[in-house]
Order: sequence, then structure tokens, then C-alpha cells
Amino acid sequence: MSQLELTLEALDHLMESIQKHQIGKLALKTEDFELEIRGGTKEVTVVPAAVQGVPGMGQLPAAYAPVPEAAPAEAAFKTEQPAEVEGTVVKSPIVGTFYAAAAPDKPAFAPVGKQVKAGDVLFIIESMKLMNEVQSELDGQVAEVYVENGQPVEYGQPILRLK
Repeated sequence: MSQLELTLEALDHLMESIQKHQIGKLALKTEDFELEIRGGTKEVTVVPAAVQGVPGMGQLPAAYAPVPEAAPAEAAFKTEQPAEVEGTVVKSPIVGTFYAAAAPDKPAFAPVGKQVKAGDVLFIIESMKLMNEVQSELDGQVAEVYVENGQPVEYGQPILRLK
């Protein structure tokens, strides 16, 4: 049997591949070492029988230390996936700060319940001192607003839902 050479870089690559290919579980076991990775969770279970005897591993950093048994992967998938929503979710096109109105003393562009038409301004994202107006791409009614005024937002973060 060939010797297992497992560096931290190789372990990171292995975990990325498992996530990318949606592999449910991978287990590696030798006389001195046991490794189990479950897809869909962010936890790795490492059981070092004799860590010093495994080539390329050296001393494990705290991030790769043994962790308690994780919940089944199916439970992780259920809690991480958002519920199906009716309508269209409008997401932030850039990283910045969300503003619902043109100024603090002005009314919100798109409060819950408002009918909007394609081309109407829904909100502003301030990024690098630039105010970027985000316009509706379709007609609809604002069903929900997920973000508070003045809150930082990430690229692709859901901002509001139209129905």
C-alpha cells in the first residue's frame, strides 16, 4: 500500500472538490490516521491516532482538530436552503450601503405594498461614495423588504421581493 501524503493545501483542495461535486461523505483511514469529510457541512472530523507519524501533516492547527460528531448532512441542507418564495427577489448588484430613500427626510422608493413599474427606482446602493439607483426590471408589487435602511449589503444579497 502506498504512503498517504496529505498537506493542509491538499486537504483544502479535497474539501473544495467534495463541495463542488456534491459528494455526501468521504472517509480515509490508515493504521495511524482517520479522516472523515461530509459534504454539505462546514465541519471536518479528524481523528489523529498518531498525528506525528503521518507524513506531511506535522502538528495539526486548531482548525483541523477533532470536532464533535456533526448532525447528518441532510439536516444541514434543509436548514441552509431558503424556502421557496413567490415572485421575484431583487438582489444587490454591488457591495455597499442600502438606502430605501433619496434622503432621510424623503419617502421610501418602494415600501411594502407599493405598485412599481419597470424602470421605477426601487432603492439606492452607495458604493465608493457613488449613489447607484437600482431600477425595477418588471412591473409588480413590493411584497417584502429584507434589509434595513443604512445597512451594509453584499453582492447578490436579497434586498426585496416583488410579486
